[in-house]
Amino acid sequence: MLLALGAAAAVSTLFSRAAGRVGVPVNLVFLGLGLVAGLAAMGPPAVDAGSAYRVGTAALVIILFDGGLNTPASALRAAVWPAGLLATVGVAGTAAVLGLFAHLLGFGWTEAFLLGAIVSSTDAAAVFAVLRGSGLQLKRRVGITLELESGLNDAMAVLLTVALTGALAGTSPLSRFLPLEIALQLLVGAVTGLAMGLLGRALLQRAKLPAAGMYPVLTLGLAFATYGLTTLAHGSGFLAVYVAAVVLGQVRLPYQTGLLRVHDALAWLSQIAMFMVLGLLASPTRIWQSAGLGLGLAVLLAIVARPAVVALCLAPFRYPRKEVLYIGWVGLRGAVPIVLATIPVLAGAPQALRIFDVVFVIAALSAIIPGGTVRALTRKLGLFSDEPPPPEAVLEIASTRVLQGEVMSFFVEPASAVCGSALSDLPFPDSTSVMLLVRGTELVAPRGKTTFQAGDHVYLFCAPDDRPLVQLIFGRPEVG
Repeated sequence: MLLALGAAAAVSTLFSRAAGRVGVPVNLVFLGLGLVAGLAAMGPPAVDAGSAYRVGTAALVIILFDGGLNTPASALRAAVWPAGLLATVGVAGTAAVLGLFAHLLGFGWTEAFLLGAIVSSTDAAAVFAVLRGSGLQLKRRVGITLELESGLNDAMAVLLTVALTGALAGTSPLSRFLPLEIALQLLVGAVTGLAMGLLGRALLQRAKLPAAGMYPVLTLGLAFATYGLTTLAHGSGFLAVYVAAVVLGQVRLPYQTGLLRVHDALAWLSQIAMFMVLGLLASPTRIWQSAGLGLGLAVLLAIVARPAVVALCLAPFRYPRKEVLYIGWVGLRGAVPIVLATIPVLAGAPQALRIFDVVFVIAALSAIIPGGTVRALTRKLGLFSDEPPPPEAVLEIASTRVLQGEVMSFFVEPASAVCGSALSDLPFPDSTSVMLLVRGTELVAPRGKTTFQAGDHVYLFCAPDDRPLVQLIFGRPEVG
């Protein structure tokens, strides 16, 4: 088993670059590998629904925490309201529209709306993989809206799925107070996440751990504790995890670079494990029997339900039409709907296996079809960002203590004030020093006569008080 898993992980990772170029999340390779393994076994699924749900929940906690840590404050200011509306009203609207289509295709009303709720949210793992993992330079507000929505909307989908599962299984009939209950659970999740994020800030800034590797252990413990505490308090655990990570990520932390790198690796590993387990859970024979119905609903979700709801939700925010079209199309689904589809299976609800199989097909196709067209559509609609390309090398300082000073990076554009100027001609403060130039694939040691050229990435160290003057000279710092 270890040989098979190791070989699969290595091969799929090596193919991730090719998958990123076409916009398809590489994690779908692991989903396919799990299906192939299940087919080769020619028996019952290799894992049970309970194990898959637990693995999926733990993986989603890690993925959402990583996404929150990498969400800058500027992103919240730019898109928190439209993304929040998409993550709540948009999820409910998508569930309702797709539920109507599912009913017309033969599902009972409760089963249809349950299916719609399960696939109503976009998948954080799939969105992060396509927008970040593929290096797609997307216009900032569009990319931020998609990422924030995918980080926030799992909570609403989970609450709708649990409520409709209870109604279908006959254990908990739907209440007319359901919207109020959902709002209360989201509020508990947001407040608990805020509190845990502030607690995490205090712990990380005051704890003096003996080894750098212990800091990611502390933050990982914080992520799981946040989910568990919020769930026990009858709040939305997924929302709390994301909010806590966002709060934590807005301040300078000890060993910050190492923390982000470790959580990025853990998030990728979690995605791999989650997709592999969910692939093993599925029955290839049953999946094939549901392929036609799943294909039809996947098409209706991609071209009707999701775009229509997105257009209505974004209308008050005056997004250009092409951005609305893009956000409506790039509603990638992935592992989250498949994890949610295990809930009615665990509850023993009628038609639960049929719902699971259809959701599996919808999730796979919704990741492949829109995902495979993301780069082409970005080019067609002219939504590539004017942000500078990432440098070939990155200079950073790793420390287990919060240091007084920072390394900043700037991109020299042809219109930049420093373009064509020599280093010795610039009025730097005494506590500021240019450390490195990255010029294509060449590393340049800056000296007094070194001239800044268009396309250079400049790394410099400055004291906090010198930051305004440095930005006056070089302009806006590079993000990330």
